Amino acid sequence: MKTFAATTAKWAIRSLHAELCLFPKPGLVSRVDNGSHQDMDAVTFMRSLFSLRHYFREMTQAGAADVDFEVLRQLGIDAEARMLQATGGVNTHRGAIFCIGTLCAAVGLTHACGLPLSPENIRTTLRSRWGSALSQHTGAPGSHGAQVAQRYAVPGAREQAAHGWPAVFELALPRLQIHLQQGQPWDGACVDTLFALMAHLSDSNVLYRAGWGGMRLVQEQAALFLQQGGCADPAWHKRALACHKLFVRYRISPGGAADLFAATCFLHYAVQ
Repeated sequence: MKTFAATTAKWAIRSLHAELCLFPKPGLVSRVDNGSHQDMDAVTFMRSLFSLRHYFREMTQAGAADVDFEVLRQLGIDAEARMLQATGGVNTHRGAIFCIGTLCAAVGLTHACGLPLSPENIRTTLRSRWGSALSQHTGAPGSHGAQVAQRYAVPGAREQAAHGWPAVFELALPRLQIHLQQGQPWDGACVDTLFALMAHLSDSNVLYRAGWGGMRLVQEQAALFLQQGGCADPAWHKRALACHKLFVRYRISPGGAADLFAATCFLHYAVQ
């Protein structure tokens, strides 16, 4: 199990690195620029990634041991503290700690049960073992997600997790896999998948920073990108870059979609 847990952790870190390297992705930090952020850059993200390298292995092992959700929750709290220490208090990966962490636990338990690592098995394991606890999970008091849930009464990460991350399993992963099977380049398929998530989600990061107006702008721009052909359109890079510049102008950052995109990459690596 130690070797498998280490491999799973590598998938998790690789997925977060893939999200960081992807460009253009509207309003988000990349190796090219800081997007809509003044408090973080690619170096900040790399420091955060380094701080999380053991967390995903621990979550996989805990999942394989069939622990209660409270154990997983505490591992996440400890990982978040290490992340904040590494970044000087900047929240780079809180959403990913929760999302990819729960998926690592589900992958660990699926493997321990001797089941193939298929999307169906991983999702079923997550929902059947920890779905009830996830539905009652309130998250960090005072967090951006908690404030948005109270102010706007929209479903967030807790609801996504309790239902087995439907935006990842039902929308993003199939879309990414289809594009790759059709021979689309990795960057194009990934940008298209990210835009699909942007069009679908009520992103708490966007709502916190830009309210309903910003949320409508994100969903409308993402839907337009997809309607114009997404990554199948030869001009996809130019249109994605224009959207990036628009979001930077209004300081909009769809971080929730970015977290779920990274989770999609993690599952893509896990089920290959």
